[in-house]
Amino acid sequence: MKHPLIVGVLTFFCAFSQYTFAQELATSPEKYTAHNKGKFFIYWGGNRESYTKSDITFKGDGYNFTVNDVKAHDKPKGYHLDYLNPARMTIPQTNLRIGYFISDHYNVSIGVDHMKYVMTQGQTANVTGEINLPASEAGAIHNGTYNNTPTVMSEDFLKFEHTDGLNYVHAQINRVDDISKLFRIWNTDKIQINLTEGIGGGLLYPKTNATLLSKKRHDDFHISGYGVSAQVGLNLTFFKHFFIQGELKGGYIDMQDIKTTSSNADSASQHFGFFQRIITVGGIFRL
Repeated sequence: MKHPLIVGVLTFFCAFSQYTFAQELATSPEKYTAHNKGKFFIYWGGNRESYTKSDITFKGDGYNFTVNDVKAHDKPKGYHLDYLNPARMTIPQTNLRIGYFISDHYNVSIGVDHMKYVMTQGQTANVTGEINLPASEAGAIHNGTYNNTPTVMSEDFLKFEHTDGLNYVHAQINRVDDISKLFRIWNTDKIQINLTEGIGGGLLYPKTNATLLSKKRHDDFHISGYGVSAQVGLNLTFFKHFFIQGELKGGYIDMQDIKTTSSNADSASQHFGFFQRIITVGGIFRL
């Protein structure tokens, strides 16, 4: 039979231990990383891109035709100091974003995805439409009616790139969740792991480099259409304020007013899907 004194002592110590533990929790300082509301963040990094095939329609004085199922690729810079050189930062494919946490789990942001789109030169694509340029123009050698006609994309017929930037200027809303405990990380002020997902939309502001039927190219930035996107990412924050973030981002781009030549009568249109792999570094702080 249990002794009443022993039972009483054990009961007292259990109650005292629970009280002491609760007091320690109540008095321990709250971690900076416990709450995000009111924090700002900024990040900068680079990306690689993939694109779906697209139909590109060209219209102007003396021609109206579509090149079908055009293949395209990005133009990577690789590991390079240009990412850190303010005078050359637009040469690589980059991502810049600044945002604000409206709650512990949600932030809003604006940014620019500086992608590069290059039509694969020398490919054979089917062309449908008509070209009827004056005989005095160099591009008149391509005059004719095209009916799903296989055509080689030579430079005198078409060179088409958004390499001074397939610039996707957009706003985004993200959800952020601390998943540090899944990795048995308790002191998140030293290392914190976050999962982030988001959706966004905005405008395409490219500087298109196109040589179309040997015409003089248009060489200015121009709002050409819109895009929508979704992303998922993993964020590693160190010492409260510094982070590395990897993202996978996909979306849809529709550009109905692409400037191709120096003539206002000439334009192109296309729509396609894109997929980015992104690595960024950044900071998070309260003002």
